[in-house]
Amino acid sequence: MNRKKLVVYIIGVGVMFFLLTFFVSANLIGGEVENRCKIAQQEYEGDCVEALMRLIEDETNDYGEKNNAIWALGQLGDKRALLFLQKYYTGYDSNNRTKQNEAISQYELYKAIKLLNGGFNATAFIWR
Repeated sequence: MNRKKLVVYIIGVGVMFFLLTFFVSANLIGGEVENRCKIAQQEYEGDCVEALMRLIEDETNDYGEKNNAIWALGQLGDKRALLFLQKYYTGYDSNNRTKQNEAISQYELYKAIKLLNGGFNATAFIWR
């Protein structure tokens, strides 16, 4: 095999590996969002977005659950969650990151709000 064919072969394998990884990751993300929705809807009324917002509001839920719900709302990209999440956002400081189970994560809020404001979500078109 000459060098040119070898380079084309290696690039082709690399592209196929990237696409496989991308589609697997997208499906895993979509499955996790669906799982978070089901968990919230078992406990709270409404569609996925409404149930996730109620989960966050419920003082009996731990911060880990709330932060997972915030992440899911960002992934869903439903604008109904924007004002709701903004009322919890006090500002993200990269030097002062809280642990997921200690408080509502300003970093998770930052990312979710960014997605809800039209931020790019590369995998969403696969599973939405």
